[in-house]
Amino acid sequence: MDIGNKSTVSEFVLLGLSSSWDLQLFFFMVFSLFYVATMVGNCLIVITVIADSHLHSPMYFLLTNLSLIDMSLASFATPKMITDYLTGHKTISFDGCISQIFFLHLFTGTEIILLMAMSFDRYIAICKPLRYATIINPRVCLMLVVTSWVVGVMHSMSQVIFALHLPFCGPNEVDSFFCDLPVVFQLACVDTYVLGLFMISTSGIIALSCFILLFNSYVIVLVTIKHHSSGGSSKALSTCTAHFIVVFMFFGPCIFIYMWPLSSFLVDKVLSVFYTIFTPILNPIIYTLRNQEVKTAMRKLKNRYLNSDKISQSPHY
Repeated sequence: MDIGNKSTVSEFVLLGLSSSWDLQLFFFMVFSLFYVATMVGNCLIVITVIADSHLHSPMYFLLTNLSLIDMSLASFATPKMITDYLTGHKTISFDGCISQIFFLHLFTGTEIILLMAMSFDRYIAICKPLRYATIINPRVCLMLVVTSWVVGVMHSMSQVIFALHLPFCGPNEVDSFFCDLPVVFQLACVDTYVLGLFMISTSGIIALSCFILLFNSYVIVLVTIKHHSSGGSSKALSTCTAHFIVVFMFFGPCIFIYMWPLSSFLVDKVLSVFYTIFTPILNPIIYTLRNQEVKTAMRKLKNRYLNSDKISQSPHY
């Protein structure tokens, strides 16, 4: 059978989250606010870490990269969804759909490995503090970030290659606001059972395994914290709690969607909103509102900017 001859679909229709005009208007306002807040908040973290030398440490280097990934994750589909609410044009080309699948898995795969790197950083800092400087050095940090992107690219390419070989011969309505394999593969003209097993093995099990590893590492860290002094314990506990909240909110929806690919579309759409729109904004909220060092650095940056602005506006004689 020649699969290429069966792929006659040139574009897909994105049904979005709801067909109700009132709900679409509500989603437009809410998601627009979330998107702007995500971009501004994560940009502020990146600028603050770069501008303040006190934050030039491995943890904040990894945090900066996490902010960059979150901005990318928030941008691969959300701007189009917001624009679609205004224009009413909810179609996407076949190439555009494949591109969304590629970037979604690129950014989520990269973030999974980066979250594991951040967990490793906290584990060494708390469980092996005397060896921290030798184990987590700038070269190691750079290698961790590069590795996360390499793994993300490899994982994403496997999903795209798989999607490109799917035969599409008729149905083209994607019951979501972006293209992803769990919803796109059900439009293919082949038995979806085997495809579901493929997704479970390549995405679901990987996400579940990484989550279990992360969960175990944080348990070890929290047990170690209990044996430390109260001052250090409070700061370390706050940091690890923030990390784990991000991990749980990111991995939870991913594991459910890819471990149960034939679940309810409504449930999938709600969970998709979590890791593409809500999770990227957790980064600036958690890491700024709960982190005293970042808040202090932001205040210094604001005061520096205000003072320089006053000097530039003062009259010169």
